[in-house]
Amino acid sequence: MSSNTPTVSVVVIAYNDAGLVGEAVRSALAQGPAVGEVIAVNDASADRTAEVLDGLAAAHPLLKVIHRTENSGGCGTPRNDGIAAATGSYVLFLDSDDVLPPGAAEALLRAAERHRAPVTVGSCVRRELPQGNDVPWMPGLHAPGPAGEVIERPADRPELVRDTLCVNKLYRRDFLDEHGIRFPDGRFVYEDFVFTARVLAAAPRIAVIEDLVYVWHVRRSAAQVSISLDRKDVGNWRSRIEAHRRAAEILGASSEELGRACAVKFLEYDLRMYLRELGKDPEYRAAWWQLTRAYLDSFDEAAVEAAAAKARWIVRVLRAAPAPPADVERLTRFAAEPPRLLPPYATGPDGTPVWSAELPEARLDGLAGLPLAELPVTVDAGPAGSGALAVRVHDLYGRLAAAGPRTAQLHFLPRGGGDAVSGHPVELRPERDGEAGEGTWIAELPFKPAALAVTGRRLGLRGMQAWDLRVGVECADGSSLLTSLRPLGDLLRRRALPSSRYGVLLAQPYRTAAGSLALRLAPGADGAANLVRNRLSRSRTGRGAR
Repeated sequence: MSSNTPTVSVVVIAYNDAGLVGEAVRSALAQGPAVGEVIAVNDASADRTAEVLDGLAAAHPLLKVIHRTENSGGCGTPRNDGIAAATGSYVLFLDSDDVLPPGAAEALLRAAERHRAPVTVGSCVRRELPQGNDVPWMPGLHAPGPAGEVIERPADRPELVRDTLCVNKLYRRDFLDEHGIRFPDGRFVYEDFVFTARVLAAAPRIAVIEDLVYVWHVRRSAAQVSISLDRKDVGNWRSRIEAHRRAAEILGASSEELGRACAVKFLEYDLRMYLRELGKDPEYRAAWWQLTRAYLDSFDEAAVEAAAAKARWIVRVLRAAPAPPADVERLTRFAAEPPRLLPPYATGPDGTPVWSAELPEARLDGLAGLPLAELPVTVDAGPAGSGALAVRVHDLYGRLAAAGPRTAQLHFLPRGGGDAVSGHPVELRPERDGEAGEGTWIAELPFKPAALAVTGRRLGLRGMQAWDLRVGVECADGSSLLTSLRPLGDLLRRRALPSSRYGVLLAQPYRTAAGSLALRLAPGADGAANLVRNRLSRSRTGRGAR
């Protein structure tokens, strides 16, 4: 490219990541002529990171290395150093344990120039390692067509505040300089929140492309997890609240729509995510509860009312209970995905649904208007003898009864991604009235682990197989729902099953962190050994592995 051709400066930040930073830098160097320079900022690492970067710089003239003499304690300061050193027309950020897919910089640069956009955004995936399962980040949020899209001002699309990542976007350097947009310095966790808020508050034109531009590696079992995954104490939640508070102030000062959207995002996304990971430590629970209640006190009622019904219910429970209530685990299950509201079901003095008899002020308003597919219905699962699973479907304040449940069907979803395997639908039978006058329906669904293991092999699953279980309910009025199962009784007992194909099949039903039924299948002796190793690894990693 000529000297007048716009180019991209890729800023890579690294701290004690000698084993991974080389892959990240090489993915930036391999982007082609769109990248004019790669700037690696070593944040005073104590391992061989400096040596690795200097070795790469000696072989690649495009790579410039900045060695900080003092560790900053966070990601913001080294990124700011990279911006200050950049000479390209555009800046793209990359973390030392992630990679840029081929062609990412070129696709972003082409769209930025075509649309004269100070900010250009592409798709990102979270790649769970070592499994390699790709989970799209905020799927459907931008949803451009093949030719892309242009958003003239962020206030036109307030939901953009949900994409808090800085790494899946290309920024014009003069735009950042003109508005003084930088990351918070020092040890500021979730610095992306504040940076992204400052970007949106400056009201840039935003170009959107459908290309994959960033691969975010998630290593939950690593000896040292990333700052955002390190949730072993309440300090992480405190940091997230502070980052959100500052982001909301910035966005609210620029646009009422963006400020409101930022508050709703916290209620519908951040709050639910941390609530479902609340754990059982009473000290952590108490500290988290008090911190959350104090922050929710700063939300105006209009922001709460703008949130989805299920998020509003959580807020009302938190506001009504000064300390974690006796049914706090019921609340964590409700915050899971898919959400389940476990029985019993209480009503207030006027007959309206409420969270519980102990917290009647926590109203479940909006329940009547939810589509059946969005109802937090609970389905229990227990053993039913050989080759079957007993399920019990709980009604929810008469909503399910009105639809007329007809059949239930098991679906098995590979935890590493891929096509689901479905069982046969079975007729549901009314059982009896539930604890609060709500009906239940029962069925025995075919459950054959040996046949599932064979199907898994045919689908390309090797070694130990891990499956999430879902149940679909079809109703007489044409509506349906799909949800997870709550395991009960001795269903979670590990079983060694004879198998004509494998000799022995080890089947381990288990409860996920969200309280849902899942299944591990270990075909043959090698698979059984793999399952045991997997259990030992999880027991060592503890809370951080969730």
